[in-house]
Amino acid sequence: MASKSSAAKREILSASYYEPFISDASKSQKPDLIRGLLPLESIPGMISILMGKPAPQTFPVTSISVNVRSPFDPTKETQLTIKDEALVEALQYTATKGISSLLNWVDRLQQIYHNRYSGDEGRSTLYSILEIPYSSKLLYMGEGVIPILQALKCELVEISTDAEGVRTADLRSMLESWPESRPRPRAIYTVPYGCNPSGTTASLERRKELLSLARQYHFLILEDDPYYYLYYGEQERPPSYFKLEAEDGHPVGQVLRFDSLSKILSAGLRIGFVSGPSRIVDAIALHTSSANLQTS
Repeated sequence: MASKSSAAKREILSASYYEPFISDASKSQKPDLIRGLLPLESIPGMISILMGKPAPQTFPVTSISVNVRSPFDPTKETQLTIKDEALVEALQYTATKGISSLLNWVDRLQQIYHNRYSGDEGRSTLYSILEIPYSSKLLYMGEGVIPILQALKCELVEISTDAEGVRTADLRSMLESWPESRPRPRAIYTVPYGCNPSGTTASLERRKELLSLARQYHFLILEDDPYYYLYYGEQERPPSYFKLEAEDGHPVGQVLRFDSLSKILSAGLRIGFVSGPSRIVDAIALHTSSANLQTS
């Protein structure tokens, strides 16, 4: 894995590159006045009365303990206890993007598995409900997302797939013949590992080809990857799009990555995190600050 100093030298796409991807509604949205003042709480000696935060000593919960089964030996368990400062952080109002210690953990996770750092456009935020309106979409699989995109009035174009994932030759042909009078696609939505319902995992070559097309035709790759940590293939696991784009010498920022906790911790834990370009992640956080305040 590259060191943080070497990763910091990566060229990143400018914030202005993403303006065509942000809806007019998102551009016109203003930060919440109260939540916009939250960073001031870190000033030494500051006494904050923002958000009506209750005194921690009034919380009725004093500790939370759970038993966790070992992923290596299902007969063994470890007890985890949350208390003191960690519990206060978990129970108290927090920043829109999520609990800072958890975000730090997410950042470290992305460093280990995808060689990405928050300083090279690998910023993360937690989410439970997400809205990213675009004027056009490329869609190749993932039935669960279709109603969401339809509700956002996105134009959906289905892309063919096979045992290696997206048929990039078909996609290239479609993009080359795209009518000039029609708005060009803004993004492609893909589930690269164990795509539901086909079970397909995209090959490394197809991933490289799709990333090349994204750069050539200026669309984002929405990498929805809930099954990444459930990969049981006999061959080495292909790198994610999020990792690939940082290792081929081109500017980073073409991939918006979604991870989920529901497939690895609990099916009912419908919480995940999104990592990607600061301009896009900030727009997501701004939207949810007035929708569901993110997960806390």
